[in-house]
Amino acid sequence: GPSNSEGAGKVSLLKKVPALKDGDFTLAECTAILLYLSRKYNTPDHWYPSDIQKRAQVDEYLSWHHANIRANAPKTMWIKVLIPLFTGQPLPSEKLQEVMEGLSASLKQFEERFLQDKAFIIGSEISLADLVAIVELMQPVGVGCDIFEDRPRLMEWRRRVEDAVGKELFFQAHEMILNIKELSNIQIDPQLKEHLAPVLMKMLK
Repeated sequence: GPSNSEGAGKVSLLKKVPALKDGDFTLAECTAILLYLSRKYNTPDHWYPSDIQKRAQVDEYLSWHHANIRANAPKTMWIKVLIPLFTGQPLPSEKLQEVMEGLSASLKQFEERFLQDKAFIIGSEISLADLVAIVELMQPVGVGCDIFEDRPRLMEWRRRVEDAVGKELFFQAHEMILNIKELSNIQIDPQLKEHLAPVLMKMLK
């Protein structure tokens, strides 16, 4: 149901997604949820390594990610699809250009600081850091901004992530994002539009 409903408040005090309900235990924030699940189900060590330095490298990336990749990549989807859908007005192309410039700077740091010449962010095996990164970076792709096209090192990393996860599962997980443009054809309740339009516009200021 709606994330601002009373029921949602019982799962997350913030009334935001993602949120986890595991029996009587509830948890918010995507990174905390991923770490909780990896510990509870004793996932293979490469996801969140027991080696203290490798684990610290995953933590380092996750800390950097929110103010950089996550701060820019999803905005492409809001600008090209979601905000026009809810406001009825396209945003000026300069706004997308501004976001793409910020994303480009973040991607440069991502490649030079975190990826370097390694197969994955912390070495030869995939980790939660790669998983969190790829989910954000597929969002521009879904709205026609192929950020991998002119970045061969980034493209090779993406292919390795696909292979490590399994191509079928990878594309199943990203199916909605890759078909996000289809949302342009749906009808939005006028009251919902009125409520969300100013909120969405504020996000990009």
